[in-house]
Amino acid sequence: MNLGRVLLLALISTIGGCGDRGPGGSLCERTFVPYVDLISGQLRTPENAIYLDGMEAYSKGDHGTAAALLTTYLNDKAAAKSARIYLACSYLALGKAYDAELQIDHLENSSVNDFRDQCEWYTVVCWVCSDQLPRALVGARNIVDAQHHTYNLEARELLASLKSMGVQ
Repeated sequence: MNLGRVLLLALISTIGGCGDRGPGGSLCERTFVPYVDLISGQLRTPENAIYLDGMEAYSKGDHGTAAALLTTYLNDKAAAKSARIYLACSYLALGKAYDAELQIDHLENSSVNDFRDQCEWYTVVCWVCSDQLPRALVGARNIVDAQHHTYNLEARELLASLKSMGVQ
C-alpha cells in the first residue's frame, strides 16, 4: 500500500469516527485513556519503520493516521503483535469500538501473552464505548475481583460510575 493511500484512509477514518462529544464527556470519553506508547523509543529499522511512523502519529493524537499506518504494518506476517493494542486504542479514539474489540480479540488469540491485563481492560472499554454497559459492568467487576490487575483502580472507578447510572 502506498503512502498516498495510507493517508487517504487516515483522513476517512478521522472524518468517519467522531463519536459523541457531550458536555463533560461521555462515559466512554471519561473511561478511555490510550495505552502508553512503549514503542517510539525503539531503534528504527526497515522492518519497523511503518510501526514507528504509526506510533509517532499515535503519540501526537493523530489516531486516523496511526490507524492507517498500524493497519498497513500489521499486514506483514512478521509484524509485532503488540501493534494491535495501539491500533485498538486508535480505533477507540476514533469512535470505532467494534473495530477496536476485534483487534483486541486478535491479540488475545495470538501467541503473545504479555498483554492479558490490557486486553481485559480495553475490552471493557470497548463495551463502554459501544453502550454494552451490562457487559462492561460484569467485566469491570471481574477485574476488581482479580485484585492484582493492572487496571484495578480504573475498573473500580468505572464500576462506581456504572452503578451510579443504575446499570445492573
